[in-house]
Amino acid sequence: MLRVKVTPEQRAELEQLRRAPGLRPIERDRVEMVLLSIAGWTVPRIAEYLKYCPATVRRLFVRFEAEGVTGLRRRRPGPPPDQGRRTQVTAELTRLLEQPRTWTTRQLAAALEDAGIRLSPRQVRRYLRDVRARYGRTARTLDHKQDPVRVAIARAVLDHLKKEGRPAS
Repeated sequence: MLRVKVTPEQRAELEQLRRAPGLRPIERDRVEMVLLSIAGWTVPRIAEYLKYCPATVRRLFVRFEAEGVTGLRRRRPGPPPDQGRRTQVTAELTRLLEQPRTWTTRQLAAALEDAGIRLSPRQVRRYLRDVRARYGRTARTLDHKQDPVRVAIARAVLDHLKKEGRPAS
């Protein structure tokens, strides 16, 4: 029979964690599993009561024995974030954004690659959000290539051809 052994400090921490407002339902179930085991419940009974597989309950007890109360919390999938790289990327992005010009994420990714940081434009957008930089897609227009004289002539012709300006025949 597998029973969990806890110290009085761990038990007090479990009781406090049981009522923590930010606890997720699965984490609350894990705390409940340990507390029920302390109360003398068997693994099959705990599993049936909380609607889990007995193997899941046993795995949790082994994890609790190895890690303590922190083993009950949810783990994020994948490796932990690399804070050194994050700091390096945000510092370089901030330096680039201080330049008096407009950037696209593709251009920023290329500029970061010149600095030895390889990111996709999508990843650059994520870092821009972290830096709290305003981001907007550039508008693709031909306004800068138009001849102002020809634009004025075309506008005058269009104004003349409008239905409101022509008399009824």
